[in-house]
Amino acid sequence: MVSRKKILQDLASGSISVEEAEKLLKSWEIERVADFASIDSQRTERSGIPEVIYGASKSTEQIIQIAELMLESNGYALLTRLDTDKVTAIRGHFTKQKVQVMGGGNVHSVIVSQKNWEPETIDEKIAIITAGTSDVPYANEVEAIAHVIGVQTLTFNDVGVAGVHRLIEPLKKIIEEDVAAIVVLAGMEGALPTFVASLVEIPVIGVPVPSGYGFGGEGQTALAAMLQSCAPGIAVVNIGNGIGAGAFACLIAKRVASRAER
Repeated sequence: MVSRKKILQDLASGSISVEEAEKLLKSWEIERVADFASIDSQRTERSGIPEVIYGASKSTEQIIQIAELMLESNGYALLTRLDTDKVTAIRGHFTKQKVQVMGGGNVHSVIVSQKNWEPETIDEKIAIITAGTSDVPYANEVEAIAHVIGVQTLTFNDVGVAGVHRLIEPLKKIIEEDVAAIVVLAGMEGALPTFVASLVEIPVIGVPVPSGYGFGGEGQTALAAMLQSCAPGIAVVNIGNGIGAGAFACLIAKRVASRAER
């Protein structure tokens, strides 16, 4: 779908008429999917963050119908929180499109796109750090939304405070690459974001992950620890919210890129 900026540029240049511009702008209206969903297909143009299909509470049929409309409007659809059965159904349905699957368990993220679709790239990077392998499916959500927005990612897995020496080389690389923001994911006691923020002059977004033993082991302890961090410069999202953290980091990256272009 043509962007609003392009429509206005074409109108100003005289390459399209007022009537044609009006028709194109009407296509920006909210689109309905049957009687169960409204698609805000131009959210990216308005807010910089695309609409995401949250699949955990939707049926496979609903997910496919919504994705089809988003493919028609934007050329791609980003789906999150899909279990294995839903992923299999998505692969089986969208055989003529590209289907990229990331994640594990019931935290699969899927990007379905037209063969010729590519995101508009942004000349900035974000870093993603996970404390352990249990955090990786949530980190995949960060990578997925960064991909569709066009922001490059540097990912370092399994470098938590239980073996803190593992973090030295990733932090060197992050500083060398001059990333715009760092998303740090951790379960258990959730200490890693505080440690990272104490060592770098870069915004850190903490993601508490629902992993651990017994009391507080579903992410509550990690969330409380991150909220009570003694290191300034940390923003914290809700438990397991990789999409929210990735969106925030990408907005920072886009802002940095836009300032650099001035």
